[in-house]
Amino acid sequence: MNRKLLITILSATLACHADAQNSSNPNGFKAFNHLDAGITAGMPGIGFEVATPIGNHLRLRTGMEFMPRFETTMSFNIQSFDNQGNVLQDKFDRLSGMMKDLTGYNVDGTIDMKGKPTMWNFKLMVDVYPFRNKHWHVTAGFYWGPAKIAEAVNITEDSPSLFAVGMYNHIYNVAYRDFVLEIPTPLIEGQFLDPALEERIVNNGRMGVRVGTYSHDIADQYGNIIHRAGEPYRMEPDANSMVKAEARVNNFKPYIGFGYEGRLLKNDDRYKIGFDCGVMFWGGKPDIITHDGTNLTDDVTDYNGSVGRYIDIVKGFGVFPVLSLRITRRIF
Repeated sequence: MNRKLLITILSATLACHADAQNSSNPNGFKAFNHLDAGITAGMPGIGFEVATPIGNHLRLRTGMEFMPRFETTMSFNIQSFDNQGNVLQDKFDRLSGMMKDLTGYNVDGTIDMKGKPTMWNFKLMVDVYPFRNKHWHVTAGFYWGPAKIAEAVNITEDSPSLFAVGMYNHIYNVAYRDFVLEIPTPLIEGQFLDPALEERIVNNGRMGVRVGTYSHDIADQYGNIIHRAGEPYRMEPDANSMVKAEARVNNFKPYIGFGYEGRLLKNDDRYKIGFDCGVMFWGGKPDIITHDGTNLTDDVTDYNGSVGRYIDIVKGFGVFPVLSLRITRRIF
């Protein structure tokens, strides 16, 4: 369901009800004759909203919802690779010792990332009451908010390991260019590595966080294949010695659903309690993009460690189910 279709449905609904009201109520219906304010809690988060009637069987609702911040841990393994991306399983212990000698930092074999939701949305809904008692309603509307709905960042305790990995890989790049490609490359201006050390570094491989394997061939902007299907995808630290990923969906998210509302207190129409049930269309399965631009949802498979479980869950939600509770009070 796209934005244009949703606007068409809402416009047609409002027009039909306006015609019906003009026929049954010659004097017209006085819209916005009262205002309800309330709080909501459910799968889209916690929030607030206001609502007002815009017809005999129509109500307009608007508000904001924020997903509470909670964290979950995902673990990855640091591995050694040769320059073609092949895993060197027996080299990690030897390489971690070399990294200690070169950088002064110990390297843990596992990197933990903390994932947390960041979703918040503005919403605009139109409730249609098909029955005379006006308890049940059907709803069409939309949510709008930032494209990023969740993020994952390495924990602080793993920063020294990632710093060491980044530093070592820079040394590896220098050694590979100088020793293998025979392109004179100083480590710093005027200072070259010893050839014996360069050979040792090249033989031990470079380091990265193994996330999974490429699900298909990956081409650059010019159409050149830079990664083959089945090749390991290794995530290396960015310039700030961090590894990151974020989940993204469309900013505009149409919604359809139904709900019920009744008195919260006996013989008091000021307070109401209700629920809504429906689906938020966020444009297909979310994209999970790492700091190096790799889309874990589409480009990677055979995930390593606990991250695979979370990615599979995210990939299974082409739409976001909505179930929320609402408590309101009549303002005027």
